[in-house]
Amino acid sequence: METSNSPNQELFDTRHPDEQISEFSKSADSISTIPFAAEVRPHSLQAFFGQDHLIGEQMPLRLSIDSGDIHSMILWGPPGVGKTTLARIAANEAKASLIELSAVMAGMADIRQAIESGKNNIKVGKKTLVFVDEVHRFNKNQQDSFLPHIENGTIIFIGATTENPSFEINNALLSRCSVYKLEALSTETLIRLFKEALNLANRSSIYFSDEQLEKVAINSDGDARKGLNVLELILEALENESKDKQELSDKLFAQIFQASVRRFDKKGDYFYDFISALHKSVRGSAPDAALYWFCRLIDGGCDPIYIARRVVRMASEDIGNADPQALSIALNSWQVQERLGSPEGELAIAQAIVYLSCAPKSNAVYKAFNNARSTVQNSNSLEVPIHLRNPTTNLMAELNHGLEYRYSHDEEGSYSAGESYFPEILKDSLFYEPTDNGIESDIKEKLKELRLRDQRSLQKRYP
Repeated sequence: METSNSPNQELFDTRHPDEQISEFSKSADSISTIPFAAEVRPHSLQAFFGQDHLIGEQMPLRLSIDSGDIHSMILWGPPGVGKTTLARIAANEAKASLIELSAVMAGMADIRQAIESGKNNIKVGKKTLVFVDEVHRFNKNQQDSFLPHIENGTIIFIGATTENPSFEINNALLSRCSVYKLEALSTETLIRLFKEALNLANRSSIYFSDEQLEKVAINSDGDARKGLNVLELILEALENESKDKQELSDKLFAQIFQASVRRFDKKGDYFYDFISALHKSVRGSAPDAALYWFCRLIDGGCDPIYIARRVVRMASEDIGNADPQALSIALNSWQVQERLGSPEGELAIAQAIVYLSCAPKSNAVYKAFNNARSTVQNSNSLEVPIHLRNPTTNLMAELNHGLEYRYSHDEEGSYSAGESYFPEILKDSLFYEPTDNGIESDIKEKLKELRLRDQRSLQKRYP
């Protein structure tokens, strides 16, 4: 198998999978120099695990690959679910020359060389499939450089990304590619994959119980590569022990998993998905679910201060004046985290999350703020009415600044009925409409009463 990254070389091993496996079995040296995950990588859809929604019988992607009529596509999904493997299988079935690029390391020179290889292949009647891993890391110019060559058939383009293509891939490139969403692998799928991998690599003599494989699968968190890497560590540890000791002890298992971390990217989609799930759980008055997502974030290494900031946002956006105390509790949890750190701070944040989840909900202030901001952004720079201006100088007093201003504390109920504090053109605007939830119901009744007083005052003034 070629290992060079030069686009002029065919990077895909086109031999039959059985031939490749048999070669791996020939010598211990071959096994030791090849990562376990690469050693057992499937070379056909028949040996591929998961993604049945894409490659199940009669599914469009399955039909495309089986026919060898491959189209340009974006494979979007979490790490270790088969994006690279699918691209290689597709190239094999299409009998295409496969050029693999990593957007982390490749530049325009590599792209140009790949395109040139595609042009040369066309002359001899051969297809060229260019696979770009981490395609979202390419900038706009790099992504755009593929466009004409996709359109004229010089290359078949397959990009792999862990990030949402809608945000990270140019619209021009997206419009020329089908997008396929790959899912994290289930625990059951991973267990079957691990068993098959051990058989393929001639490691079936080493005994793993179903319970142990299940623990590896759960720890893998849907990532086959991560699980296979853990299995490789276990196999190496067992090989260093006596040959008659081929079972995985609980002690060794605990040592291997001691530093393992679940899948979590503090800058990726999963991070924002978890934050979204936490926010929606609080909004939906589901304290148990909110605590679960909070713990997932902490477990993944998220900074508790960031979560505390988001909890403060939830208090204003989703509870508001239905329970004003919610904001104080959220701010207090932030302060506890800053002063005491973990775990005391995390407990205070958890307390705030539960309180917010159980509190009455109102987004009336949030909506009012957005409506007021929209009005400001979509209207002219309206002047402050004369009666609301302070006469801080003699000139301002001569210009009637503050004239006819009514001091509310001097009037009944400390309210100047019928007074307007808006620019004239906006005098009938209403932004804040309280709900019937929590304390806001009292606010609603008070505002209703004050507006009735406004109407009566105006009727007296302008009968």
